[in-house]
Amino acid sequence: MSDQLFDVEEVDEDRPVQEVGIESILHQLLDVMAAAKSMPLSSSVMVSRDEVVSLVQSALEALPDELRQARWLLREREEFMAERSREAEALMDEVRAQAEHMVQRTEIVRQANAVAQRILDDANEDARSLRHQAEDFVDTKLAGMEIVLDRLTRTVQAGRAKLAAPLVEAASGNEGAAAEEDGFFDQDKS
Repeated sequence: MSDQLFDVEEVDEDRPVQEVGIESILHQLLDVMAAAKSMPLSSSVMVSRDEVVSLVQSALEALPDELRQARWLLREREEFMAERSREAEALMDEVRAQAEHMVQRTEIVRQANAVAQRILDDANEDARSLRHQAEDFVDTKLAGMEIVLDRLTRTVQAGRAKLAAPLVEAASGNEGAAAEEDGFFDQDKS
């Protein structure tokens, strides 16, 4: 009986699957579940198994891409920080060399140190900002996935509860009396 529920709708092979983020795929999956047709005289719905499986597979395939993007951002941040540190070190070495040649000119040395420190502070601030942006990006993506997965889990649990309710009522009802009256033999209860 459950196979009949899934075979009602066919997947349209010609319909283009948008290759966007996992969040969009999960939204499509929620839309499929929300738009599912109700079965007559039942609270159950009919969902195309192929379409749901296709969307879940697309989500699983998109997940590594999103993680790869996050890793790329983190690697870019590390490279940026390393480059800024090298630039700052090069500048500090240059300032030290100039300071040795111009010991008498303390004002120039002081200004060079101030410029070097400002550049180093700017580099550290830029690196900190990039790190926060990368962390915010990853956190936003994960939070979005968490929300969508939570909704999907609640939808699936509600659907399973609706499917299980008639079975529980039938199992707890006058099962023995009905079997004796109708002469029905339940092979699962042997």
